[in-house]
Parts: sequence; C-alpha cells; structure tokens
Amino acid sequence: MFAYAVFAITTSTVHAESELNLTKGVTDISEKVYELHMLIFYICCAIAAVVFGIMFYSIFKHRKSKGAVAADFHESTKVEVIWTIIPVLILIGMAIPATKTLLAMEDTSQSDITVKVTGSQWKWHYSYFNEDIEFLSLLSTKPEQIEGDAEKGEHYLLEVDNPLVLPINKKIRFLLTSDDVIHSWWVPDFAVKKDTIPGFINEAWTRIDKPGIYRGQCAELCGRAHGFMPIVVHAMTQSDYDRWLIDKKQELAEIRAQAQAALTSTMSMEELMTLGETIYTERCAVCHQVNGEGLPSVFPAINRSAIATGDVSLHIDTIVNGRPGTAMQAFVDQISEKEIAAVITYQRNAWDNKTGDLVQASDINEFKNAGANSLESNNPEDAQ
Repeated sequence: MFAYAVFAITTSTVHAESELNLTKGVTDISEKVYELHMLIFYICCAIAAVVFGIMFYSIFKHRKSKGAVAADFHESTKVEVIWTIIPVLILIGMAIPATKTLLAMEDTSQSDITVKVTGSQWKWHYSYFNEDIEFLSLLSTKPEQIEGDAEKGEHYLLEVDNPLVLPINKKIRFLLTSDDVIHSWWVPDFAVKKDTIPGFINEAWTRIDKPGIYRGQCAELCGRAHGFMPIVVHAMTQSDYDRWLIDKKQELAEIRAQAQAALTSTMSMEELMTLGETIYTERCAVCHQVNGEGLPSVFPAINRSAIATGDVSLHIDTIVNGRPGTAMQAFVDQISEKEIAAVITYQRNAWDNKTGDLVQASDINEFKNAGANSLESNNPEDAQ
C-alpha cells in the first residue's frame, strides 16, 4: 500500500487513472479543476516533505543519546518574520490559479444554449429555453433490482428514462432551482456541482468536448430516496443534436395530442388499472411502497386510507395539487390527466381498497377547470 501511494504521488498517469483521484473530465473547466487540484496536492506534498524532513532530521541529529542540549533562547524576530512571510507567499501562489479557475467556472456569459434544471423529490425536470421542449427525467432501474430480486445492471441506480441531451462544442448555461427541498446537480465529468434551492436560481455552465454518455447524481441529502436521483447526459454532435430536437418535438407533440384525445375517451377498469399500476410503481411506490402500506410516521399508507376510500374529489385534489408542507407533490404538471385518472383508479381499487370507483381523464380536466374558474371568481380585480 505504501509503495502504491509513493508511486501514485510521483506519477501523474497513475493519478489520472486512479479511482481515488479526480477525473480529468471532458470539458476545459474540468481539466482546469483537475490541474488546480494536482498543483495544490503537489504543493502540500512538498510542504509535508520539507516539514517532516526537518523534523525527523532534528529528532535524529539532536537526540538525547548523543548528548544534545536544548538551546536557551526565547524568541527570534528574524525566524518569526521568515515563517510568516513564506506561508503568505505560498498562499498567494495557490490563490492566483485558484481564483482564475473559480472565475472561469462562474462565467456563464455568451452561452449558446440555456437549460433550466429543476430538482424535485426524486426526479429532474429539464426545460430548454427557446425550444418547445421540457420533460422529466426519472430513475429507470427496475424495482426488482432495487429490492434484490434480480441481478443488478451495469449502471445500477445510474440510469434514467429521459436523459438530458446536449450538443458538444457549445456553451451550455444551466439555471438551477428546486420545487421542494435542496438538491444538488452534479456531473463529475463536467466539473459541475450546483445546489438547487427552492425560490432561488443558481447558475452553472459547461462546454463538452467529446460525444458520449456522462452520469452523475444528486449530491445533497434530499430525503429517503436521495440515492434514486441519477443524472444522465447524452452529448452528441451538432447534426445529431439537431435531429434529436426535431424528433423530441414531434414526440412531445404526439404525447400532447394523445393527452387531449384522452379527455373525450372512456377507459375500462382493466385499462385504468394496468396504466395506473405502472404510474404508481414509477411515481408513488418510492414513498408509499409497492404494497401501499407507506412508512409509519414518515409516509402515510394508501391502503385502507381515508383519502383512497373516501370522497373521490378529495383524492383528485391530493394528486393534482399535492399537500403543502408535506412531501406530497402536485402532479398536475408532471403527468397527464389520463395518467392521473389511472393512478387514482388504481389506488382506489388495489390491495384492500375495493371501492369500484373509476376516474376518467375528463373528470380530472373538469376538476382542474373548476379550480381555475374558482380562482378567477375569487380574483379581487374581477370584483372592481
């Protein structure tokens, strides 16, 4: 182990490849951060070598067995000035490159693309400025792997259904915020790690040099499912990115058209239960558990609960608008009316909740419109 440590200190190649060291990444900033890290590391190693070298030499040279006698003096102005000036010069020498790197990391001006990143328990919401594109990115690792019932994949807990797609050789500006608690958007290969804070917007940027798939995670303890917030960025050439933009816009347009068509259609109990189970597993089970029993004193149970077996309108309101002051989010802007109707139907008929109630997308749309009309009627400006 000692031999490996010495070799790692003296050989930069080993540092670059060692899992114990920072990654050089795939951006100019990440390389600057790596170089700064190694510079400070080598300075610390040099200081340690000098200090410990003098200390061990003094212990050996002036040991009691050789008859050494301690010097009899109280202070030396010259020595005190020297051991004050030298550390100051070292700190200045370290501060100059560190300041340059930090300033470069914070310079988000003249960006080519702006992406808004919103953290939410426990998912990421990406919105592309000047493009009609926004989507949620959720963990796609199968529940069977998480529960230990299936073999874990190569990218266990580091795979998502909708990766963030970015072009290479373009300056990407990130605006980062949160819907609920503090999260942290961290992609090591970009040297980007920024907190997402409710009610506040942080900025960061990157310029990716190489196409590829880069992975990261939420780096802030944001709740029970903190480990289920991976980040996947797919960097591609400009031509591939342009094609992706066209395909993604078409995909989102089709999803919106399907959601609109669902408002006038009627689904059977079987269809609602099948879709509802899928949505519940993806969005609800992380808190309320697959069996609907929740976690006592942390997340309430849905099985046999008053909400899932009582007034349907209260159940709809809970899913659509969430519950302020709790971890229950508003899903009105996260999933379609059809999906909300399906998950409510599933919750009201799964496990021991055999209510027989069916909720259609039109019911959700009617509820939302009634809420909007209620807000308009209560607007003080309307009364003037």
